[in-house]
Amino acid sequence: MSTQTQIIHSIPVDPLTGSISVPIYQTSTYVQEAPGIHKGYDYARSNNPTRKVLEDVIAQLEGGTNGYAFASGLAAIDAVVKLLSAGDEIIAVDDIYGGAFRLFTHIYQKFGISIKYVDATDHRNVAEAITPATKLIWIESPTNPTLKIADIKKIAQVAKAHNVLLCVDNTFASPVSQKPITLGADIVVHSGTKYLGGHSDLISGLIVTATQQLGDKIKFIQNASGAILSPFDSWLVIRGIETLDLRVARHSQNAQAVAEYLLTEDLIGNVYYPGLASHPNYEVAKKQQKYTGGIISFDLKVDDKELAIKIVSNTKYFKLAESLGGVKSLCCLPCEMTHKSIPQEKRYAAGVTDSLIRLSVGLEDAADLIEDLKQAFAIAKKEVEVFV
Repeated sequence: MSTQTQIIHSIPVDPLTGSISVPIYQTSTYVQEAPGIHKGYDYARSNNPTRKVLEDVIAQLEGGTNGYAFASGLAAIDAVVKLLSAGDEIIAVDDIYGGAFRLFTHIYQKFGISIKYVDATDHRNVAEAITPATKLIWIESPTNPTLKIADIKKIAQVAKAHNVLLCVDNTFASPVSQKPITLGADIVVHSGTKYLGGHSDLISGLIVTATQQLGDKIKFIQNASGAILSPFDSWLVIRGIETLDLRVARHSQNAQAVAEYLLTEDLIGNVYYPGLASHPNYEVAKKQQKYTGGIISFDLKVDDKELAIKIVSNTKYFKLAESLGGVKSLCCLPCEMTHKSIPQEKRYAAGVTDSLIRLSVGLEDAADLIEDLKQAFAIAKKEVEVFV
């Protein structure tokens, strides 16, 4: 069965009415026949039929046992960290999403959970960083925003050898491109806001576990902490997932064309895109990803923030905004936007310079997107006295 067919038919027809679209159960509670005797639902924080469909669909797509839907990607990350205890240690990828860095460093460190950041493109760096206190390895692949690729299978082998959990943020790849659980990961997280929703109209987070035991723990945390996804937003994510494979394929096709153009632009220093043969992790990406994705980052030969601001402020089709993965193309300057919470020295150590620009390539015609970038570069060259 093809991925697209699997996706469409993993979303069930409503057994009560035959509705081809999943009903939105907009309710807070459920009538019981007798105390504790009900139809599987007692209170909507604990369970909701619409949310349950989404949770089952994402578990099936990722090849896991259980799925759970949260009010945001950070709420999902927060639930995973709550598996740990004071004194435990997380080894995290150095080029990490700014929100995850903020949560790890400014919230959980004060509760006695320590964080160690490493370059996970070499699994040996992860292995060397493990201590008796290490309980969780946290990687993104591709990373946000420099698109580093970790060899998930090798890191999973390291994690299992040391009895450590491996969690993979699969947001940039999506389950139609990469399935970390089949590569050995214990937990997968998504910002459902991005490719899964796909239309820049919702906020959500998702967790998939590789075992029932882990799933039961996440379920307890979800219910106890209460950061659940609403029925309507659950329905929006389900609707987005129906076209996920088609969209990611087109995102990737467009991004490949844009990345190849960027290699020819004389203002640019580095282009980060795993679909380019020049990418240092190109072979790993080919091995574990079906698609190379819709995200490109690049920095300038002269690390000039003001020049970068001129570029992102003068695009027409690439809208200047945070987030990614929607049908409309977006651009952002991570140092002032998505990664502003990370100290400059840590950002630079991970390759996130002040001139690094991140593109979320949408579903417009690739030729139009390239022309948009060309005119923005031309304006920047005229208005700023920086020439390469």
